[in-house]
Amino acid sequence: MGDVTAQLAAIVGEANLLTGEAISDDYAHDEALSSPPQKPAYVAKPASAEEVAELLKAASTASVPVTARGSGSGLSAAARPLADGLVISFERMNAVLEIDVENHVAVVQPGVTLAELDERAAAAGLTYPVYPGELSATIGGTVGTNAGGMRAVKYGVTRNNVLGLQAVLPTGEIIRTGGRTSKVSTGYDLTQLIVGSEGTLALATEVIVKLHPRLPHGATVLAPFDDLDQVMAVVPKIVASGLAPHILEYIDNMTMAAMVYNEKLELGVPDAIRERSQAYLLVALENSDTGRLGEDVETLGGLLDELGALEVYVLEGGSARKLVEAREKAFWSAKAAGADDVVDVVVPRSAMPVFLAKARELALAAGGGVIGCGHAGDGNVHLAVFCKDPEARTNLLTGVFAYAMELGGAISGEHGLGRTKAKYYLKLEDPAKVELLRRIKSGFDPAGILNPGVLFG
Repeated sequence: MGDVTAQLAAIVGEANLLTGEAISDDYAHDEALSSPPQKPAYVAKPASAEEVAELLKAASTASVPVTARGSGSGLSAAARPLADGLVISFERMNAVLEIDVENHVAVVQPGVTLAELDERAAAAGLTYPVYPGELSATIGGTVGTNAGGMRAVKYGVTRNNVLGLQAVLPTGEIIRTGGRTSKVSTGYDLTQLIVGSEGTLALATEVIVKLHPRLPHGATVLAPFDDLDQVMAVVPKIVASGLAPHILEYIDNMTMAAMVYNEKLELGVPDAIRERSQAYLLVALENSDTGRLGEDVETLGGLLDELGALEVYVLEGGSARKLVEAREKAFWSAKAAGADDVVDVVVPRSAMPVFLAKARELALAAGGGVIGCGHAGDGNVHLAVFCKDPEARTNLLTGVFAYAMELGGAISGEHGLGRTKAKYYLKLEDPAKVELLRRIKSGFDPAGILNPGVLFG
């Protein structure tokens, strides 16, 4: 260990290498509910891609497992290190290198937070639209998990907004993939292979992301319904209407009640409507022109009324902002309520009602319960799982994930598999596909040092 410590310190400087008691508890975990914390043997804070390359070469030679870390806001334990491992923290690589207004791109280092990029982009009248619910998340972390969020219904997820990378392979080579163009038909798309790989293939040290025009005017509409089936019947109508909402969310009645209570929301929904409502649809529109925005809101209101909404509420600015923020913080509400796990299954959006009914049935049979909300526009269901018995919870989640896959969906839509869901993936996925992924992993990482335990258990 002494030799490894000396090598790592020589690369980043003694002040930027932590060992033993100097490693704070914060480096031992991310926000996954079902994974215990684990302090690593080393935490290194590189300042350049070249230092990252030297760290990875040293780790490969010494067979030291490596976990990359941004802000630790992930939900699947992909940022939880191993006891004998090295955490590479990108907190010093946190610069917005360029806002390219002509090409509508930004070039950033992986430690830049979404909040920091948003501030810089806003000054140029632009926006980076990937908002996975936690603005302290880093660009590198969102690249690792292919993060999505509420605005994915209009703008897509991370992989739809990353054009290129500088990345370091565990063997020490520094490569560049993609660039500032949206079209590439030259060889394998390494950019998209690395996006979503959860730190198992390569570590991104620079990211080129798309920026979009920042539309100055917005409106938020809340519509309660008698049941979720009605909500989901409305969603394709809204998508087909041409209104292009940038937020299209469902929230079940229990989750809405928790959000209203925890965040002290004043939404103007009368008691009689609230008591009758089993589900809510939250829709946000944006436009560059206030007149056209008003017309869109009127069209949306008519459509919701025609399709069975109990009422339609156009929320005032403060109420709208607080409700959207509360929805983005739904995980924290679930955690405060004592949830034992939070999952982010994705299914075809038309299958959401039958999937949710089955999930509730499975939870009841396991002696537990599930509540939640989700991205109605793209079928991403976020469930807070309440089931204290570990064995019963494992069986429950196996059934939930298996049914989602049967419907044509997947275990995770945006949080990643990490360590918490890897066992379910290995049990339920096609073995031929898993073996192919293992061969890809071996090609990138022959020493097997990058995030062992993630994806492959």
